[in-house]
Amino acid sequence: MSLTAVFFDVGETLVDETELMGGWADWLGIPRLTFFATIGAVLARGSERPAATRDRPVLREVVRLIRPDLDVADAVRRRGGAQVFSVRDLYPDALPCMLAVRDLGYRVGIAANQPALADAVVRESGLPFEWLLISDVEGVSKPDPAFFDRILEMSGLPASSIAYVGDRVDNDVVPAVRAGMAAVHLRRGPWGVLQAEWPEAAMATLRLGSLAELPERLGELEAGAGRMD
Repeated sequence: MSLTAVFFDVGETLVDETELMGGWADWLGIPRLTFFATIGAVLARGSERPAATRDRPVLREVVRLIRPDLDVADAVRRRGGAQVFSVRDLYPDALPCMLAVRDLGYRVGIAANQPALADAVVRESGLPFEWLLISDVEGVSKPDPAFFDRILEMSGLPASSIAYVGDRVDNDVVPAVRAGMAAVHLRRGPWGVLQAEWPEAAMATLRLGSLAELPERLGELEAGAGRMD
């Protein structure tokens, strides 16, 4: 079946989360370099673990390591509920890519693990999309297969006609492929870079360094060109 629609993740796909994560460091009262370095260390350590242990939430682990005096679950709940990106945080290639994909005749959607507040931000962003799925609004999140089932329900399209674009191998590539979609891995952001070396990254049909590459490479999905770098 030919490709009909392209769905995009948000964090480190459409949105640069540097300021969002930096806000965590500020809230915890530690230097941002320490916070970012700890994120990298936790991710690197996770990449060496058996696949079954890779689903431990990275942010919770980072907070636990940096501030062992805090109740981690309570801290993430209190801080996380108030956190959302702004339109200023969109990557420069996000809007041009989505416009180009739409102009090529593909239908466009956004589906991501984000707090409920992100729904309004995305709707007011000016991004061209037909469908929007925000995890905290829908009550289902990646990598749960139900998240990808919701994409199918929302769009009314068969899985084989959908490409899902995201930076994470664990949350985006693997579950999208298991749902029957074509997975596009974007190698940027801490998760995208470190997880690019995971064996499961090879499950992606396309592997990109930026969204600017996507429009001209969608034809590879149409042609069934297989997995390529």
